[in-house]
Amino acid sequence: MRGTPGVNEKDWKLFRSRIPDWQEAYMDKLNHEYIELLSGEGNPSDKFWALEERIRQDKKDSGVQAEMSRSNMKFILMDLLDEGAITAADLDGFSDDLRDSLLTYIELRKKREGR
Repeated sequence: MRGTPGVNEKDWKLFRSRIPDWQEAYMDKLNHEYIELLSGEGNPSDKFWALEERIRQDKKDSGVQAEMSRSNMKFILMDLLDEGAITAADLDGFSDDLRDSLLTYIELRKKREGR
């Protein structure tokens, strides 16, 4: 089979079909946060510059844009989990191997963060 070892065709197709919706939902969440920031108390200039900084940081998130390749797929999924763009439930339908490795990643992250 062509492609990167360890990334099966079914997972790759499922990932490509789901990521647009995940990114749209994540950006919608960000937009609501931006509205809250702009609606808050404070000087308009302070809110403007806070928003500019926030957007500059957020646009680096995989929930906003991601370099789509098989070799990056697992890392993008980890980023999406870290960013809160997806949850463990969003991994349903992926292969057991991929889902198990990502769930292990989530558990290790929780232990590292003391949750």
